[in-house]
This record gives sequence, C-alpha cells and structure tokens, in this order.
Amino acid sequence: MAAASRYGLSLKQLRELMEHRGREGVARITEYGGVQEIARKLNTTEATGLLGDRSDLEHRRDYFGSNTIPPKPPKTFLALVWEALQDVTLIILQIAAAVSLALSFYKPPKDDEEVLDDSQSHADWIEGVAILLAVVIVVLVTAFNDWSKEKQFRGLQDRIEGEQTFSVIRNSTTVQIQVGEIVVGDILLVKYGDLLPADGLVIQSNDLKVDESSLTGESDMVNKGVAVDPMVLSGTHVMEGSGKVLVTAVGVNSQAGIIFTLLGAAADDIEAEEKKQKKLDVEEGVGNSHPSHALPNSSGSPPSEAAEAPDMDEEKSVLQAKLTNLAIQIGYGGMAVSLVTVLILSIRFSIDEFFFKESPWDMYYINFYVKFVIIGVTVLVVAVPEGLPLAVTLSLAYSVKKMMADNNLVRHLDACETMGNATTICSDKTGTLTTNRMTVVQAYICNHHYKPDRNCLPKIRDLPSQVGILVTQGISVNSSYSSDVKQESGTSLPVQIGNKTECALLGFVLDLGVDYRQLRREMPDTRFKKVYTFNSARKSMSTIVPIESGGYRVYTKGASEIIMKKCSFLLGDGGKVESFTTAHQDRLVSTVIEPMAKDGLRTISIAYRDFVPGKADKNQVHYDPGTEPNFETMGEDNVIANMTCICIVGIEDPVRDEVPGAIKKCQRAGITVRMVTGDNINTARAIATKCGIIKPGDNYLVLEGKEFNKRIRDPHTNEVRQDLLDKVWPRLRVLARSQPVDKYTLVKGIIDSNISSGREVVAVTGDGTNDAPALKKADVGFAMGIAGTDVAKEASDIILTDDNFTSIVKAVMWGRNVYDSISKFLQFQLTVNVVAVVVAFVGACAIQDSPLKAVQMLWVNLIMDTLASLALATELPTPDLLQRKPYGRTSPLISATMAKNILGQAIYQLVIVFGIMFFGEHLFDIDSGRYADLRAPPSVHFTIIFNAFVMMTLFNEINARKIHGQRNVFTGFFSNPIYYVIWIVTFISQIVIIQWGGQAFSTAKLNVEQWVWCILFGVGTLVWQQVITTIPIGSFGKSMELGSNPPDMSSPCVVEGDSYNNSFSTHHHHPVVGRSGQILWIRGLTRLQTQIRVVKAFRHGVDSVQLNQASSNPNIQRVLQKQASLNKRLSSASSVPTDNQPQQIIATNASNNSHVVQLPTRSHTETAV
Repeated sequence: MAAASRYGLSLKQLRELMEHRGREGVARITEYGGVQEIARKLNTTEATGLLGDRSDLEHRRDYFGSNTIPPKPPKTFLALVWEALQDVTLIILQIAAAVSLALSFYKPPKDDEEVLDDSQSHADWIEGVAILLAVVIVVLVTAFNDWSKEKQFRGLQDRIEGEQTFSVIRNSTTVQIQVGEIVVGDILLVKYGDLLPADGLVIQSNDLKVDESSLTGESDMVNKGVAVDPMVLSGTHVMEGSGKVLVTAVGVNSQAGIIFTLLGAAADDIEAEEKKQKKLDVEEGVGNSHPSHALPNSSGSPPSEAAEAPDMDEEKSVLQAKLTNLAIQIGYGGMAVSLVTVLILSIRFSIDEFFFKESPWDMYYINFYVKFVIIGVTVLVVAVPEGLPLAVTLSLAYSVKKMMADNNLVRHLDACETMGNATTICSDKTGTLTTNRMTVVQAYICNHHYKPDRNCLPKIRDLPSQVGILVTQGISVNSSYSSDVKQESGTSLPVQIGNKTECALLGFVLDLGVDYRQLRREMPDTRFKKVYTFNSARKSMSTIVPIESGGYRVYTKGASEIIMKKCSFLLGDGGKVESFTTAHQDRLVSTVIEPMAKDGLRTISIAYRDFVPGKADKNQVHYDPGTEPNFETMGEDNVIANMTCICIVGIEDPVRDEVPGAIKKCQRAGITVRMVTGDNINTARAIATKCGIIKPGDNYLVLEGKEFNKRIRDPHTNEVRQDLLDKVWPRLRVLARSQPVDKYTLVKGIIDSNISSGREVVAVTGDGTNDAPALKKADVGFAMGIAGTDVAKEASDIILTDDNFTSIVKAVMWGRNVYDSISKFLQFQLTVNVVAVVVAFVGACAIQDSPLKAVQMLWVNLIMDTLASLALATELPTPDLLQRKPYGRTSPLISATMAKNILGQAIYQLVIVFGIMFFGEHLFDIDSGRYADLRAPPSVHFTIIFNAFVMMTLFNEINARKIHGQRNVFTGFFSNPIYYVIWIVTFISQIVIIQWGGQAFSTAKLNVEQWVWCILFGVGTLVWQQVITTIPIGSFGKSMELGSNPPDMSSPCVVEGDSYNNSFSTHHHHPVVGRSGQILWIRGLTRLQTQIRVVKAFRHGVDSVQLNQASSNPNIQRVLQKQASLNKRLSSASSVPTDNQPQQIIATNASNNSHVVQLPTRSHTETAV
C-alpha cells in the first residue's frame, strides 16, 4: 500500500485502465483527472520526464514490473537426447543390437556334438555393445550440436534485444535507452515507423496513427490523440505522425505481455497433444522454411483447410528444394538396396543351409538372420544422407556467425544461402550507396545562389532580418525535435542524431550562426497547432505554429519540385514578396535546381504561409478574429497551398568510397544493381554514374516513377501488365521519384517474369515503413540497421548494421560459400555412399557377408556425417566466388563436374576394395577372410579392406574441397584450422581403431607394410583425381547432373494475390505442398527434423488443431486467437494507402483472405536456424 500511495495509482488500476479503448478510454482517464493528472500521480511530467534516479527506477521496476517478458525455458540436454533417439534408423539399430546382445548370451549349439570355443563365445556380446555404443555416440553428438546451437542463438537473440533502444525524456533531456530499461512513468517520444515497446497514454499527438492489427486483427489505422483514443499498446506500429506517450504498463503487465503469459500457460496444457498430432502430420517443411499455422479469425483459412494443408503457403529456399529432391532419391535408393541386401543374404543362406545341406531348423540360426538385418540396417544408415541437414545447418550457422562481423545480422538462415543465387539487387540510394552524412553545401535565398561549396554559404547577418527568422525558424521548428546535431569531444565532425536530412538543415542553421535549440525552447512542441508529418506519399513535412502578433504560420519543407508547385509567391531581393509565376518556376528549375541535382545534390525547398486575424498581405490569409481557423475541416490540400517560397538548399550526400568497387564486383559476378530512390531524377542519375551503375552511352533506362507507371500499365484499365513490364525492367537501372508501391511493383515484376532462362532471384534494400511490402516480396530483404524503422526490420531477412552496400556484396559471397560448402560435402558423401552401398550389396551377393561390419559402417558414417560436415562446412569464402555467375534456381545441385568426380573416385575405390576382397590373400600373403564362420575372430584380410576404404575416404575429403575442376586441391588447405585438425584427429582415431579396436570394431592388428599399402591406396585418390580432372565432360555433361529441380508436387498451390497488400501473405514464392509419402521418407530415414529444432525454440505458433483441443477453455481460446492476430501483424502493418493504391486494397485483402494462408510474422529479434 505504501508504494500505491507513493504513486497515487496501483498496478491493478493501471492494468484495468489500459483495457479500455476509444471514447470509453477517454472517459476512464477523465475519472482520474486527465492524462496530466495521471502523470502527476506517477511522479513525472511531460516536459521533464523521470529524473533518472537509480533508486527510483529500481523501485518502479519492483512495483510495476520490468519491461521484459521471461522467455520459455530452453529444452534440457536430456530432452534433446530423447528427441535424437526418435530417429527411425537408430531405433532399428538399437533393436537389432539388443537382439544380437541377447542371443550372444543364449547360444544353443548347432548339434549336440559341436561345442563353441569359449574365447569366441565370450566375445560375442562385444558387437552388440559396440553398436549400442556407436548409437549412443551419434545421439550424444546430435544432442550436443542442438544444445550448443540453441544456446548460441539464444545468446544472439539476447544480444539483438539488447541493441534495441527507444527515445525517452529523462531529466528534461532526450536520451536513447534500451527497451528493457523502460519503466512506468517514462515519457516516450514516438514517431513514424516505431514499434511501441510498452503500453501508455498519449500526452501529445501530431497526426499520430497506429496500426493495432497485432492485437486486434483490424488492419485499419487508428487515430490517436488525447481526446480521441489515447491508449497505445506494446507491439503495435506507428504508421504516421509523432507524439509523446506516458508509459503505464510494461512487460508482463502490458496487454501484449498478458497475452504472452497466458499463451505460455496454454502452450504447456496442449504441448502433449501437439506432439501427438505432429506424429500424424506430414513434415512441416524441411530445413529453413517457415511453417504456417493457420487459425480461425486470423488468416481467414478455415480450420479444416489448415489441417489438410499445413504447408500450403510456403516455399523452400533454392538449396533446400534441391536437397529435398536429392534426399528423397537417395532415401528410395538406400532403402531398396538395404532391403535387397537383407533378402539376398537371408534367401541364399536359407537355400544353402536348409535345401542343399538339408539341415534341420535350430534356434542357433537366428543369429545369422539377426546379423543379416544388422548388415542391412547399417547399409541403410550409410546410404541415407543424414549428414545433409547437419552440413546445411553448420554451414549456415557458421556463416551467420561470421557475417555478424561483416555487418550482416541474418534473421532467417535460408536468406543467407538464397543471397548467393541473387541475380538482381534493388538498392536504396541514401545511406546505402551514399554515406548518409548530409551537409548543406549550396543555397538559393533572395534571388542569390550561394555556391559552389559550404564555405560560400551566408551568415545570418548577410540576410534580411525577416528572411533570417523565416529560414531559421522554418527549419528548427518544422522538424522532428528528436533530430539533433551534437559536437562531441574528440571528434572532428558533429554527431547527427535522427533524420539525416533534418540534421543537414539544422547544421545549416548552425552555419548561419543561430542556435536552433534556443528557437525550439521558445517554441516547444506543446504549442504546435497541427503537424503534417513526413511520409513517402507527401514527400514533405508541415507544422502549424502560433505567431506572436496573432494568427498562425504554416511552415513546409520537402522535395523542391513538389513544394514549388504549392507556392504562389517567392521571397526576392531584400526579402520582398514576389509573385511566383509558372515561367519563374521553370526558370528556377533550369538555373538552380537542375544544376544542383546534376552535382548530385538533394534539393529541399522551405516555404511558409500565414493565417492572420487582422489585415492580410497578398501572401497571407485572413480569418475572422472571433473564430480560429479549423485546419482539420480545411483539409491538408487547402492549408498547404499558395505558399511563399523562402529558400532552396542543396544537400550533399557523398557516395561511399568503397561502393563503386563493390558494384563492379557485383556486375562481374553476374548481379545487376538497380537504384530505386525518391530523389530527383538528375540527382539520381548523377549518383548512379558516380557509383558505376550506369555509364555514358550504355543505353540503360533512367526513369521517374510516373514515367515507369505509364510504360507498364494498361492505358485502358491502369492495371500493371507483365508483358509491358518485361519490356522495361531488363534495361532499367535507375528509378527516381519512386513511391513504395513502385518498388514493390518492380520487384514483383522481376520475380514473376519468364523472359530470363531461370527465374530471377531478387534482393531489395529498404529503410521505411512503406518499404515493407517490397522487402517481404523479395527473395531476400535487407533492412537498414541504423536508418531503418522497426517495421522495415520486421519485414526483412537480413539487417545491415552499417547500412552499407558493401555489406550486401559480402552477403553474396557468404551465400555462395554456403552453396559451395554443401556441394563439397555432397561430393564427398555421395562418393562414400556409392562405394559403401555397392560393397555391402556385392558382398552379400558374392560372399554372403558384408566386408564392412556394422560398427565399421557406423564409424564411416560418423566420419562422413558429423566430422566431414563440420570440416567442409567451415571453409572460408574467397574472392574467386565473385568471379562467376549465380547458379540459378534450375541449375543442378550435382554439377556434371561433381558427378564426374563422384563416379571417378567411386570406380577407383571399388576397384581397390574388390581387388583386396577377392585377391587380397594373394597380394598380401594372408589368410582369406571370405566365408568366415559367424563367430570367427576378425581377420586381417577384412581389416585391410576396412582400413583401405577409410584411408581412401579420408584422402578423398581433400579432393572434395574443390568442386569446379581445379587441379590444386591443396589451395587454402591450412587456412581453415577446423578442417585440418578434424582430418588429423580422424586419421589418428583410425590408427587407434585398427590397432586396438579388436573385437569391438571387428579389426585385427596390421603390420607396417600393410599400413603403408593402405595409406598408398589413400594417396592414390589424389593422383587419380588429376586423371579425372583431365577427362572432358562436354559430350555427356547434362546426363550426369542431379538435383536440378525441386520435388514433383501433387497438391495444388495457393494462388498468390497481386495486390500490394497481399504481398504480406507470403515470404517466398510459388508455394509448394509436399507429397506426404516423399516427406515421410525424409522424416523416417533422416534426422532433418532435429536440425530445425532451433527454429521452433523461437517460434511458438499454434495450429488450428491445437485451438480445437483447447476449445474447452474459453480463456485459452481467446488468447490463442489474439496470438494469431499478433502473428499476422505485418500482413496489414504496411497496408498504408498510397496515391496509386487507395483504401480498397485493404478491403480486397479482407474479402480474399479466405483463400490465403498467412505466414506467422517473424520478429526482428528472432534468428532461425
């Protein structure tokens, strides 16, 4: 109670208050005395905020809670072990080993006279124990991999969340603090593009509009104001305007936090049922694709549809689709060979023993059949590419970790690999190609053009007094008060905080010799009458402020050609007001604006208009002194009209020094770079030329948004036509004065085009809220980490922490490296697969035994799965990766060169193995190991086969490092310590197994000569590779390629809507639904599900089946439905109507949503594996 009296409001009262909306909310606030009174009770004020005293902040956290939601505890190591044990092949092995172990203790003699040697019978149990031990090792390795990955990515998630900051007022100063540090009583400064971090009440609103679809499911933007709807909720997006918010609830006490808390409890209740259901469902995608959980009232998809087609609205990445196809083919082949092996062994033994020898049945013979089953299962274990998902995961996870150092924060791992196949990059200009360090270097004031650089700019004393006031106040007041320029000690350049264009203008005020902060103190934002905040449709910002002498003044700033069209007057010589005719405007464009733009400068115009109660001049508007002007009723177009142009400034944003070189690398790598900007076409052309995107006389297109739309839209229906777009985009290099919908249209058109040999893979950069549709539509969306809004970051796949184009080029290099790493692993593994399976099969047919024993095959499996994937997946990228064209979506996973290497090495190894198998006793002068008794001790003969096979496999791992026909396979061998350490450790382990493995590994000790021969056979693979490289592949290349197409799908696809807003339904394109039989093959024969467990650690969606099972609890059902709305917040977060896409877009989406299964949104604090 003491704490409640200290604050005047209890936690319970604040929680109840935030449950109300609209007029009801206003009424409840009025009962407490209004927002200002609530702030007073919480010991804070709008202007001062909290004092920031440590003890006060701690007390608030103790009483009102901290702004964090405790994460669900991670799975324990034992839980991960249990999940790894669910693998079907391991279960079969365990059963076979257990039967073998049991039979080793129960040994009925074949007949009464025959007695087995005691030393042999005592060792019978070793094989069963060795198999179980090998299974334990495989399970522990798998579980440890998953545990360590989950730990790493939770740490990464904590790091990302720790980097999220928000602007608050503390002790009268605007400061950036971590989101988790926000407490009840803080004053938040919210603006366009923010993701609100806590619940609160609006104290001040400047045309504030919020998208609350994350909590309510309603996609319409909600106007927020003290007298309209003052409640704002955490997890919602600010779509327009700005304002101040008093924090009233944080963390688990916020409305979103309450839902998450209930969800956690609900999830525990239905977790068991969920697991049961998952066993019945087909695999929800393979690898890194994002499963879709449809709920009633969320995506509009009926529960029955969702249950029948859980994967309907997703597509695997390029690599994943190819891997799935390959895994299915190998799975079929491996199962077929293993079954045939068991059948041949069993039938042949039965015919020999019971038909030719006419032996009576005895329990003793069960030993043979168990041995045959074990051989068959181990063939299956070796044949099935269990290492594929591990290699993919390791390569992606390793790349992501390294990419962090290259300023790429990867939110979805499949984007990393997809980026390697990118053929087009649609890049922003500001901050990506340029430094985003803006400075005013030219100005046009009072008919005088101050140029060519910053040193020529005027001082305040050089301007007429009234003009000086208009320029400085028009900039200082008509900009976000969170934008600031600070000169910090130890730095030569001032630090720009907030919008960089506004910072450049504020720097211009300082250059004039005026302190803009003093002007802001004289005109605090609480005195503003109305603010029209900047957005991409307006391309301007306007603020209405009171005039000291009475009346109101409208200040406007924005793109020069747009502002000039709204101006009827101009300040001429001596600050005299002159008429601004069309001819004058045209003259100004040709003599001032175009020269500035051709110098690569961004041109901004500043204008004003006065509304006065007294006598009005020719550029002023008179209103009745008895009634104030109602700007809401007048409408923006009438308020921002007949303006008076004060000045035009040219802002320089230099091209980054490293960008031209990076773009040249992209062009050499077969990637087309297109610049999409909102800037003037002349500015855009100048910057594109400096970057190297276009060159004089190269015949590429540079278009404005209006011309672009004119060329691609049907003249009668105004609809975008793909055939018209296909005539434009191949030559288009610069799109200037573009709207966000233009960027989306371009991206969608390139992706949907069929004029290329293979579908284009498009990457897009974006920083604004309205860039979200294009970011979502693109194959890979890059958001700006510095300048980007939270909405853009949520829509993206990768966040550029330095906003630099060169980081995108590094992402391309890492993506290609991932693809090559997987290809290297495949080349290595498939060689082992072919040899091991053929040896086991031929052995079964020829000598009724497999030369490679069960435990030996498990060791080989460990070499080629875990160790090889770790070694080959951690290869570092080289600049050579950017010397070739992208692979493309239809290019084969196993190229002709790789297939030639695989077959060539397999032939060499099979010749060696079969040569030793059938002629080894003569070559090495040893006893033959063929046709040995079931309980015979390990033979030197078969040990040499095993050792030679492992040596050849180990040396072939060196060959596998090169997949493009390079002759020098040792290039960069010592650049990767992980690789050569694993290789050396494996070699030493093989020595230990051969010399001291004994009965457990079915090996006999070899002498030095035999070892030398085995190593020579291994070294022979390196020599043989040079022969293989010499063989041309031209005549039979195509016939050797594998894995070029994704699996054939039998279920129908969901047709993706064309509307701008519907782009949020999917992240990937051409959705596929897996044939259940094929997917179940993968599920049963590999541990693919294990490898994507980390994804599910971060994403706790719930499907419609779970909702039905929770229907007995109405609270849980309500919570799950709210979670569904949370999951689709991006589906409508950026459905902001634009000039070209009016409000009908939202209605269209609403009417069509019964046909669209929407993907769960991915928070930018998630990182999936």
